[in-house]
Amino acid sequence: MSEHRRKPPQPEGGGRAAARRAAQQPGPGRRAAPTSSSAARSGRGESDRHGSRAESRRATQRGPAGGRRRGGDPGGGSGGRRPGKKRFIDYPRAGKDGAKRWLPSWKLVLGTAFTFIGLIFGTVGIALAVVQVPSAQRTAQVQKNVYYWADGKQMVVAGGGALNRQIVPISKIPLSMQRAVISAENASFYKDWGVDPMGIARAVVKMAQGGETQSGSTITQQFVKNTYLSQEQTLKRKATELLISIKVGATKDKDEILAGYLNTAYYGRGAYGIQAAARAYFDKDCKDLTPSEGAFLAATLNGPNLYDPYGGQGPAATAEKNTKRATDRWKWTLDREVETGNMKATDRDMWVGKGFPTPQKPKPATNRAGQIGYLTDLADNYVVAHSGISKTQLDRGGYQIYTTFDRDKVNALAKSVDDVRKANIKPDVRERDKFVQFGGASVDPKTGKIVAIYGGENALEHYTNNADYTGVQVGSTFKPFVLAAAMSHGKRNPALGRQQSDSQRTLVSPDSIYNGNNKVTLREYNGKIWHDNDGSEWHQKNDGDEDKGLVTLRTAMQYSVNTPFIQLGMDVGTDLVKEAALRAGLDKDQLSAPTPTFSLGTSAPSAIRLAGSYATFAAGGKQIDPYSVEKVERDGRAVYAHEMKSDTAFSPNVANNVTDVLKTVVEEGTGTSAKLSGGRPAAGKTGTTDENRSAWFAGYTPQLSTAIGMYRVDPNAKKQEFLSMRGVGGKETIHGASFPAEIWADYMNAALKGQPIEQFEPAQPLGEKIFGDGASPSPSAPPSAPPSPSTSPSGTPSKSASPSPSASRSCSIFDFRCKHGGKDGGKDGGTTGTTTGGPGGGSVGGSGGPGESPSPDASRRPGGGGLFGGMNG
Repeated sequence: MSEHRRKPPQPEGGGRAAARRAAQQPGPGRRAAPTSSSAARSGRGESDRHGSRAESRRATQRGPAGGRRRGGDPGGGSGGRRPGKKRFIDYPRAGKDGAKRWLPSWKLVLGTAFTFIGLIFGTVGIALAVVQVPSAQRTAQVQKNVYYWADGKQMVVAGGGALNRQIVPISKIPLSMQRAVISAENASFYKDWGVDPMGIARAVVKMAQGGETQSGSTITQQFVKNTYLSQEQTLKRKATELLISIKVGATKDKDEILAGYLNTAYYGRGAYGIQAAARAYFDKDCKDLTPSEGAFLAATLNGPNLYDPYGGQGPAATAEKNTKRATDRWKWTLDREVETGNMKATDRDMWVGKGFPTPQKPKPATNRAGQIGYLTDLADNYVVAHSGISKTQLDRGGYQIYTTFDRDKVNALAKSVDDVRKANIKPDVRERDKFVQFGGASVDPKTGKIVAIYGGENALEHYTNNADYTGVQVGSTFKPFVLAAAMSHGKRNPALGRQQSDSQRTLVSPDSIYNGNNKVTLREYNGKIWHDNDGSEWHQKNDGDEDKGLVTLRTAMQYSVNTPFIQLGMDVGTDLVKEAALRAGLDKDQLSAPTPTFSLGTSAPSAIRLAGSYATFAAGGKQIDPYSVEKVERDGRAVYAHEMKSDTAFSPNVANNVTDVLKTVVEEGTGTSAKLSGGRPAAGKTGTTDENRSAWFAGYTPQLSTAIGMYRVDPNAKKQEFLSMRGVGGKETIHGASFPAEIWADYMNAALKGQPIEQFEPAQPLGEKIFGDGASPSPSAPPSAPPSPSTSPSGTPSKSASPSPSASRSCSIFDFRCKHGGKDGGKDGGTTGTTTGGPGGGSVGGSGGPGESPSPDASRRPGGGGLFGGMNG
């Protein structure tokens, strides 16, 4: 047999065993270097080629346990690495060193992006499949609200179901109205999917830039919110709104959605739906609305409280401001319709040429006659301002509202006003008796409860709540806050700088002496003559231009002398006077600028706030915000409950000293007509503005604090302004000591009848007897005369450098029975004035300075709304 056919000898251990041993040797897939010719002849055979060699190759491909070659292995190649098992996500990146190892590849970036997008679409898809459109019938149902008196008895069933709400089909809604709303609210309505991502993005960018807050909501979203969801501002509610909007947009016809929105939207004046709005504003069916009227109603959807030309709630929603906003928005809507192709430019020009479509005056629901409408409106405003219940939710009804109003006291206050009105105000006889208005409020000093208000003759005829913010300046009823600031912080040291700590000041006693003469030169705290921006001096006038001589602050308050208090305000600092007023409970939005005449009552707090701030003195310096709602319930569970909070505004002795001074006003000063029967003690202050444009009396006992205001304004006048009350009621002049004090006393006697007579806490000595500018501590100083009331109010103050004229005095300062000038007894001096040339430079007191009452500006208009209720748009 030839050599090459002979069967070669088998290696020890067999071929496969040899292959396994070979696989364990370093180096994958390589031949061992021959060591001898015999090894070459005997190391390989057929079995090795077909069995052990295949195993060897697989083993060498797997490599050692670490999957890598040793660095010195000649079979490892130049890189020294061998690729391991391929990973699904190659990160950090294999085969890369340094920073490149951590930089993701483009494949990884794209894969991540597509995965994220897929997850979003998958999540939205699942959410859309899970979320169901709720029942509109249950959530959009309008009910009634039930209001209760303080004793728990039902006051009235009102609101909610009393609203005029009629659903009309899209065919009954003018195309011009539809186009106006679409152009103004959602131009892409017929093209979008129910949501507008770009609109949401624009709204977010606008808000991030500090611009006007925008919702970014489409008509579909607003329809969904009005019909299916609550008005709460939460992420969950917003996410649900988006999902339901997409579903509604995909399943409902666009015209059905538009009709649903127009029939559920709130247009103001209690009108839900376009038919109710057409009746409320233009007294016509919606099918008869003109394109101009439709553009206006589309504007109200942007915020009816701010776009009703007859005003809304709060000082920002006056008739003047609302008319300007509504006119601008109406014009913009017409322009927008042209831009979106929904109106021809020639038609737009025609409607603009015809002018703004002024709506009719508001007509409240008939179940709120008399004072009930004012009471429920005040309660509504308070609920919206202090709870999580929105105006829309409240108007849908279903709430039980428990108020603080005492039915007997409300009736007593209304009777006191009506008795005075019927006996004295005769508009059919005297022209001057037309347009006279009264307002009042009564607060419990111990709790802050508003127990009674007088908002006007009838809520169905006079729509502004006179107990709330009206823009009427309060005159000298503001002086107690000046005295409280002087006794709390003190008169500044003339030798030191303007900013002084309380320890550097001298606390002021009510026995401090000031110059009460007419037209005394106003000075800075350090004695320098004060000049306005024009470089002119200021000489404050007293009521009747009378000189009062050197008077104590008690006497100056007793007879309402102006010059001591305007100088005292300068000595203390009008900033601290403002702080004292705020701490007492006045609202900062109802205060004028703290210029010198600020101390004389150029501000216009509401009757509610004035009564509440006087209640702080009655409560020994403890301040409690007035409130009108104890709790609100719905479906048997409480959704709001009032929590009383108090703060120490003044020390008890400061409050007691203010009370002691104000007792002198009632007992022997300008407020003697407010004395109460049975020896019941009372403290109070008269307030009158120049030209008799307003008159006030505010006062209190330990159990009750009440403020009564009186003014005159023509609600039909094109330019709203406060009118002089000279001649009203057949009297030459009207002061706080006349009708307001008479009403106050009559009401307080009735309200406190049967209650025990409580005494005020006695005042302890406080502060030092200081001498203001022009007053001398010398015993040779001439005695001062008590102020003699005059039948003529102060007029325009003098602004000159000439010295004040001296006065002849016929009464001793302590002769309280000495009578001066006229049948009305002591009268309160005028306090407000012209809008130019007074302290503060170009504007006196922000809205008027000493001399004569200003014409109301936008923030001081008659009937300005409801700052007490907190409704700011």
